[in-house]
Amino acid sequence: MKENLYNKFAKLKFDDFRHMAKDKSLSKYEKIGFPDNYRDGYDEAIFKDILLKLPNLKKRNQTILDIGPGCSNLAFILIEYARKQEHELTLVDSQEMLDQLPDEPFIRKIAAYYPKCSELFQSYSKKIDVILSYSVLHYIFVESNLWEFLDKSLSLLSHGGEMLMGDIPNISKRKRFFSSPEGIRFHQNFTGTKELPELNYNNIENEHIDDSVLFSMIMRTRSSGFDAYILPQSDELPMANRREDILIKRP
Repeated sequence: MKENLYNKFAKLKFDDFRHMAKDKSLSKYEKIGFPDNYRDGYDEAIFKDILLKLPNLKKRNQTILDIGPGCSNLAFILIEYARKQEHELTLVDSQEMLDQLPDEPFIRKIAAYYPKCSELFQSYSKKIDVILSYSVLHYIFVESNLWEFLDKSLSLLSHGGEMLMGDIPNISKRKRFFSSPEGIRFHQNFTGTKELPELNYNNIENEHIDDSVLFSMIMRTRSSGFDAYILPQSDELPMANRREDILIKRP
């Protein structure tokens, strides 16, 4: 079963995560769509990188929204940090995934397919100080409406609010990396062969985010009155050579 899931990780959808959350044969990382060796031992480094990009998290008494927190150690690290900083934390995910996380007075859980959660937008329009969505955007891109996700998220940000869409697989960045000497060595070490990475250019990549998608998001966000940036990941992170983050700030 696990072998089959490894082959399906790239094409998971919301309902798949709902079923995986309840599957006791899966590890906490497999439940969120990663082989263990892609995430195990990296949670602290990931959160450190998030903190560097979201300074509002370091303040006290902030209103925080995590879209798709999952159930790995990263979610628990954020919860404990929110407790220490006395934040109000809203978590939006499937009921099955939220059931894996603790119930606390400072946590509000919303079981929904974001952004199909009208009560959130009624209660928090222009009131969220930090929005975090980590390792989520590529699933939205394939299964849902990317622009609805972006536009509705922007409507929640307070003035001075920050949003980080983290760990975005960028097929253009991946191709650039695997075209380089370092990328070729990485591929050969990973496969244990002398073969070259298979790279296809000038193709329609209908299920992959590329440079054009990321830059279109930046342009749309800026034209809506927000500042937006594409940021590299820390070199400590496992997929920094082929993933990027988008940071948005509302002036």
